[in-house]
Amino acid sequence: MEETISLKEIGQVLKKRWLMIASLAIGALVIAALVSYFVLTPTYQASSQFIVNTKDNQSNSQFDVNDIRTNVELINTYNVIIKSPAILEDVVQDADLAVDADALSNKLQVSSEQDSQVVTVTVTDTSQETAAVIANSIVDVFKSKVPDYMNVDNVTTLSDAEIASNPSPVSPKPYLNMAIALVVGLMVGVGLAFLLEYLDNTIKSEDELEKKIGLPVLGSVAHIIEDDLPKETNRNMSPRQQRSVKYAQQEKKTV
Repeated sequence: MEETISLKEIGQVLKKRWLMIASLAIGALVIAALVSYFVLTPTYQASSQFIVNTKDNQSNSQFDVNDIRTNVELINTYNVIIKSPAILEDVVQDADLAVDADALSNKLQVSSEQDSQVVTVTVTDTSQETAAVIANSIVDVFKSKVPDYMNVDNVTTLSDAEIASNPSPVSPKPYLNMAIALVVGLMVGVGLAFLLEYLDNTIKSEDELEKKIGLPVLGSVAHIIEDDLPKETNRNMSPRQQRSVKYAQQEKKTV
């Protein structure tokens, strides 16, 4: 019984404040749409891949498992070298970029699948063409310099980053942002509705009065105005009764 009453009270609060909840949700949705489409700058990604594999092994009919394991373990070292200033400074010069090595490192992501010899170099930029140029330049510079650093020549380009004719931005994602904003707006609206209801300590019904004072309500006094009475009854009233009704009507308007 108590649970049913609680659910009923929740429904009454939501019904009472539904306009405020809907306004906050729609407002958050509109703000997210405006920010996503008109404020945030779209960014694009381009990826280039290379494979780590000793060239001598490529000509053999059988692969040495130990060599493959060594190449996989070297990838962790290669990932660090790729993001080092020694590589990125040359990339900045070769691609004639307007950023330094530290800023370029923030745009760069190097990843590889577990136990895979393939490394993916992903660059994020506001221009998809620039991102593709940087990704290809990083792989070329790294491939030319890794023999000097590691005394091995086991890096081969697998695929170059291509410039798409109609690229799609990876960020922002307007529909996702609007969905999140709508959910957050609803949560804020519902929370604010219950907060306002909690802070409202006025008595709104006879049941609330009984719960508050712990005594039963014996009766209630209502305002009666002239329009509430039948016309025949109004004409049969004495002047004193008519004045009382008129006074009650004025009192209601004043309140």
